[in-house]
Amino acid sequence: MNQPRTFTDKVFLVIKGLCMGAANKVPGVSGGIVAYVGGFYEEFIYSLQKINGKAFKLLFSGRFKSFYRYINGSFLTLLLFGMLVSYFSISKVLDYFLEHKELYVWSAFFGMILGSIYYIGKDFDHWTKKTISAAFIGLSVGVAISFLNPATQNDNLFFIFLCGMISVSGMTLPGLSGSFILILLGNYVLLLVDSVNALYHTFSELLQGDFSFIHNPERLTTLTILAVFTAGSATGLVTLSHILSYVLKHHKHKTTAVILGFITGSLGVVWPWKRTVYKLGTESTALIDSNGKRIIVNYERFFPNFQISETWWALFFVLFGISILLILDWYGKNRRKTI
Repeated sequence: MNQPRTFTDKVFLVIKGLCMGAANKVPGVSGGIVAYVGGFYEEFIYSLQKINGKAFKLLFSGRFKSFYRYINGSFLTLLLFGMLVSYFSISKVLDYFLEHKELYVWSAFFGMILGSIYYIGKDFDHWTKKTISAAFIGLSVGVAISFLNPATQNDNLFFIFLCGMISVSGMTLPGLSGSFILILLGNYVLLLVDSVNALYHTFSELLQGDFSFIHNPERLTTLTILAVFTAGSATGLVTLSHILSYVLKHHKHKTTAVILGFITGSLGVVWPWKRTVYKLGTESTALIDSNGKRIIVNYERFFPNFQISETWWALFFVLFGISILLILDWYGKNRRKTI
């Protein structure tokens, strides 16, 4: 896992982190899919699994270099750097296009998931009664999640911590969208919009020497919520990685079948042709976030009209999404030839 990386490999790893960060923020899209099709899913899981008792002993004994090597630090640092940059840059761009060109964004992601199904399934030749059953279970769960009704917003700190633990599953389980789970839990806007924006504005003010936020109770409360959510996410990430590393080691074929079924089931979540549903709670009231926008809580899907140009552009972006996966596949094959 700790093989030397060229400069190009490092740049691609940061780009993959950017893609994971952007995917994690989009309801219905899983950052774990990016890791899987990018060819670094197992390294990601096993690196996180190295954050254990031995790692903390190395850290607290002052053996920082040994700690960094043991947890595959260069890999995790580059990947997490890309994710953080994405949250304050690419995800902002993504938010803009989701607001103004929503159909095309969903089309591209739909294509990427179609491509990921091909990517994972093309070399999987271990179909047995057990793996077929596992794939069916994954498919059923993925479809079922697509049609769950969302809850109302809850800012209880213990619940926020649990949200962090649960939502981070999108980074470790391909096909399971952490942001979509936050919608189901009712806290998508609070944790992935309001909290991130609060942190962004705080950093901007600090760079200008402005510390007025410490006298802003609402800002401090939101930052506290973000800190608890981050702690929950870190806990969930490490905990899930230990479970998944064991499962991948002892039940790899069945796990792959479940993932394949789950990703296929998640296609319903990212179906491009849908109308946004805003109602939550009472029928007559649409919730409003801190920026005055209505909260997206679910979608009403429909079949496209092939008599309008918009549909054909959407199909173009579906093909564009598929081509991204084919390019990643090509890159992975060429990289393996050079190692």
